[in-house]
Amino acid sequence: MNAAMRSHKGTTTLVQLGLELGWLVAAVILAISYHSALPPGFLAATALGFALLMVALNAVFGLYRRRPPLSFGEYIARQSVALAIGLPIAYLLLDNVPGGSVFQRAFLPTVAVALGGLLAVRQIWKMTIGRTLAPHRVLVLGTGPEALAVETSLGAGRHSDVELVGFYPLEKIATRSVSAGRIVSSHLSLEDTVQHFHVDEIIVAVREQRGGVLPLRALLECRLNGIVVSDLVRFYERVHGRLLVDSLKASWLIYEDGFRQSRLRALLKRAFDIAVVVALLPIAAPVMAAMAFLISLEGMPIIYRQERVGLRGKTFTLLKFRSMARDAEKDGQAAWARVNDNRVTPVGRLMRRTRIDELPQLVNVLKGDMSFIGPRPERPPFVATLTSRVPFYAVRHSVKPGLTGWAQVRYTYGGNIEESVRKLEYDLYYVKNNSLSLDLLILFKTIRVVLLGEGAR
Repeated sequence: MNAAMRSHKGTTTLVQLGLELGWLVAAVILAISYHSALPPGFLAATALGFALLMVALNAVFGLYRRRPPLSFGEYIARQSVALAIGLPIAYLLLDNVPGGSVFQRAFLPTVAVALGGLLAVRQIWKMTIGRTLAPHRVLVLGTGPEALAVETSLGAGRHSDVELVGFYPLEKIATRSVSAGRIVSSHLSLEDTVQHFHVDEIIVAVREQRGGVLPLRALLECRLNGIVVSDLVRFYERVHGRLLVDSLKASWLIYEDGFRQSRLRALLKRAFDIAVVVALLPIAAPVMAAMAFLISLEGMPIIYRQERVGLRGKTFTLLKFRSMARDAEKDGQAAWARVNDNRVTPVGRLMRRTRIDELPQLVNVLKGDMSFIGPRPERPPFVATLTSRVPFYAVRHSVKPGLTGWAQVRYTYGGNIEESVRKLEYDLYYVKNNSLSLDLLILFKTIRVVLLGEGAR
């Protein structure tokens, strides 16, 4: 990337920072002015101090990074965490400052105005100013089916600030799946093509890379000049939130960033689990009591206990409300649930549609067998089959299983080998990127999934 382009993108980031800083100052002034009149100097100093604190926290949580882009849900989760940290700090700092009590009384309005305004500023920036001033220009290396899949993904609507400049052909791969009009001339070298089109990122859309297929020297030169170079695994991770199993290699898992399971992360996750369960129990208890009564009317045991595979491959007893008939597996063979499964009872169908049958697993979370967020635990026979047939399946057992997870909010129920592979790709993304902000995002999305009854069987 040349100096002019770097300067231009730096300027657009400063414009974004200025917009958010200005809004945060305005949010505090609006919230405080509604409650009390303060001297203009004190009011301006308080507003500017809070705005600078929030901008610094936003930067720490990666809200100003250009790549990889944050989805709307990811932005809300990170912004919520930043506000959850920044507001108490500002509250405590102003505790002993003259006039600080006014800010404390305006605490909740400040939260509402600040968050609502920041979301509006972000959408305005993304849909208008950012797309106009600094589109992210992408060149796809390759012209085969993988390149076409990349084009389809970028054109899905979520990446409005991405501009696909074209496809660069490779001499040793003759396959053409993309429109001939989108293929750039190979008369220019890759480095000159990148320079000519002001490319920000090269996406290597080639699955088989052995035998001198890729221009490695040219790619290295581009990388050293500040151009982002992404392979298919990283592209799908960023765009679709999953890791392509058939493109993964053990060396990639070993050397790639992520997959961190530190003690601090474990402590924070345990605290998050307990906090969520304690918050949910008062709401869930009446619902659970009503479901228990309805199940008893069907003349069946209320709680169903089933062996599942958890952390490090150890088994535990999972608790569920009984949703299937007594003889659901009368032949003794484990079977995946099916769409419109006739083994499900009438009450069970209601519970499965709303995920109420999973509520007894709050006890599993409190016991420590599960986390609230994580890959869904599978039964030992299914795990044995999938481990033998699907590469890297056991990686999902490096974290505790969850009551809900990334695969549950992004995909459907895995009822066969093919669907389980796709579900694993989302689980691997969670294992690689698990964090408090991702857990919050999954929690928000779970609420939507439950309310809409998505993916139930």
